Amino acid sequence: MEFSNFLYFSKIFKMEPKHRCKNCEEEFDASYKYCPSCGQNAKDQLTIRVLFNNTISNYFSVDARFFRSFFPLLFRPGVLARRFVDGKRQIYLHPAQFYLFISVIFFFIFSIATRNHENILDQEIGDINIGEPYSIKNDLKEEQTQLSDQQIESIDSILIKNNYSSKQSYSFTDSELDSLIKLDAPEEEKLKYLGYEESSGEMTKFFYRQGLKIYERRGGGLIKTFYDTIPISMFFLLPIFAFILKLFYSKSGRFSHHMVFSFYYFTFIFLFLSVLMLINFWIDLGWVNDLPIILIFIYLVVGSYHFYGQKWLKVFFKSVAVGLTYTLVVIPISVLIMILISFMVY
Repeated sequence: MEFSNFLYFSKIFKMEPKHRCKNCEEEFDASYKYCPSCGQNAKDQLTIRVLFNNTISNYFSVDARFFRSFFPLLFRPGVLARRFVDGKRQIYLHPAQFYLFISVIFFFIFSIATRNHENILDQEIGDINIGEPYSIKNDLKEEQTQLSDQQIESIDSILIKNNYSSKQSYSFTDSELDSLIKLDAPEEEKLKYLGYEESSGEMTKFFYRQGLKIYERRGGGLIKTFYDTIPISMFFLLPIFAFILKLFYSKSGRFSHHMVFSFYYFTFIFLFLSVLMLINFWIDLGWVNDLPIILIFIYLVVGSYHFYGQKWLKVFFKSVAVGLTYTLVVIPISVLIMILISFMVY
């Protein structure tokens, strides 16, 4: 007892140097490299190197968990999700993190793969020429007037100039809107031609303006705007898919369990399509590009069998129902919403 008391008092009077953690403000022995309370580096200085190193390591790190998750995801559908739900969560990459990591890669490749199609479409649309403004000289020539060609040209140019500067109503041929655009007429005149009435309200005017903008640009960039909405829409489509699974497997776990399965399932889809697009950059696979739909459905059936543990026949028909509901109901409605959003932000 006396010896232990001696050690106790010796530690007190020794007064070993202390260090205060900048993160949690707890004191600890200065010889420690890390705070025993929160784990932060005791001598961590915020430099540019530390800042970017932490960012990269936190969001794009590839450690052993990635490889432990990668191969089961590809070759053992549903097993990875089942293990994660059952509690084996430290040895595998978190499903949301896995999904975000692969989705960034997928949409990067997707943007490159679709850029060529966007340029071709914009070029084809841009080749459509806007009609020339109405010219009175053709009418004067047809009436066989005594005016010379120079006089007809002079009258024609004066009429066009006066019509534009005075903002009077235009009298053009069937391509009147093209003529108004060619003359750089006021927006109100062009909207009026489209059928807009001032009493219709601001929201109606906004839709007419967007329609006029699309017509003037001949739809250039509209496809790109639509493609840009796809990544955002996936954040809503994935929970909807999990909700459909919940409807058909109502007794097979919580909604969060179906979300885990959905995260891994969409991760596989993005990974598979990414590889397919990369191969198509060098080799045209032709009819092989039609196989993903079949393989993705097979993956859903096998994954559902391993994850939900029901009989093959039951899982097959439920997978068909889930696939049809998502493909024929959710996706068409989502595409319409995406088109509307693309129209609004164009």
